[in-house]
Amino acid sequence: MFRHRGKNRTYFHNIKLASLLSFVAGTVNIVGVLSIKILTTNITGHFAFFSEEVVLKDYYDAALYLLFIGCFLGGAFSSSLLVEFISRFRKFQSHFIPLLIEIFILGFIGLSADFKIIISPNMIACLLLFAMGLQNSLVTRVSQSVVRTTHLTGIFTDLGIEMSKLFFYGNAISYSQLKKSIMLKIVIVLCFFSGGVIGGFTYEVFHIKTLLFSVGILFFVIWYDRLLYKYYVLKRKLR
Repeated sequence: MFRHRGKNRTYFHNIKLASLLSFVAGTVNIVGVLSIKILTTNITGHFAFFSEEVVLKDYYDAALYLLFIGCFLGGAFSSSLLVEFISRFRKFQSHFIPLLIEIFILGFIGLSADFKIIISPNMIACLLLFAMGLQNSLVTRVSQSVVRTTHLTGIFTDLGIEMSKLFFYGNAISYSQLKKSIMLKIVIVLCFFSGGVIGGFTYEVFHIKTLLFSVGILFFVIWYDRLLYKYYVLKRKLR
């Protein structure tokens, strides 16, 4: 899912990447809303709240929303920086460190109650936004901007545009590619929604520890990616 780049990357690599990590983002989003009443996978709403607080001259809260925005940006920047740096030495493992950082953040927050670690709601929001910035940047780079997993505004915009093109494409190949692109975006939407719904029901039982299910999925993604890589290496050797 992560190791294939450029021409070696297929539609099915993007489908698998989109489905799993969109589900993670949906789960993180609902946990943020239910536990601290803050959106933690996108920053569009935070810009609106920031503007409102500036108008109301409540500069402390305005600075807080600006911090949330900065945390998402910082996550995206850090992920891209790490991928760029690591790829110079280990090209096919450049995704590994950003995923481990995301796992650490989600695991730390998910286990904080068990270890009696007190984390303020604002700090939880900052950490989750940083983690989602990491994830979105990583997925965007790996898929060459085809997949985004943490927010749906751009996805729905692209989906609307592409659905309208279905009425005008006459070329069979172009029509097939368009349908694949539409299906990919539908998968992202459905998996984000599923992560939110399942995460919401799970939260009623496990509360903040629901994030550990997302950690499990991320570990599965790393394991599956390594397993697939070993399979392809073995397949080449046997030829």
